[in-house]
Amino acid sequence: MIDIDLLKKLRNETSVSIADCRKALEGSKNDYKKALAVLKKSGLEKAAKKSDRKTPQGLVESYIHQNGRVGALVEVSCETDFVALTDEFKKLTHEICMQVAAMNPKNVAVLLKQEYIKDSSKTIEILVKETIAKLGENIVIKRFQRFEIGE
Repeated sequence: MIDIDLLKKLRNETSVSIADCRKALEGSKNDYKKALAVLKKSGLEKAAKKSDRKTPQGLVESYIHQNGRVGALVEVSCETDFVALTDEFKKLTHEICMQVAAMNPKNVAVLLKQEYIKDSSKTIEILVKETIAKLGENIVIKRFQRFEIGE
């Protein structure tokens, strides 16, 4: 028998389907940390399987730092306009834009390897893969441009 409170907590934290959360809790005998690890691992595996899918939709996001001296534009693409309009995708795109403004990566490959500014335990690549697992579509950072006064 699974703990309903743990199921709700796991679902809220991961946005993974209730069925997958239930399966992870059953497999881990209601051990929340083990269930979370199982879901993260399976999510990353699912993301890897989607990497060759085309991504013709997406968003262009802008971010201007509060002092107005640094800004960034990013293009992040996905498979469908439905996913592009979700709050989760919009949040990811905004986070990537803030990362570019803060860390000034040289290119997309460098950006993907950088530690995420809000959680140093993960890279931008992991952040994208986690979102792929939640939304069920391939997501690609296409390009970005950073602007700074005097640069």
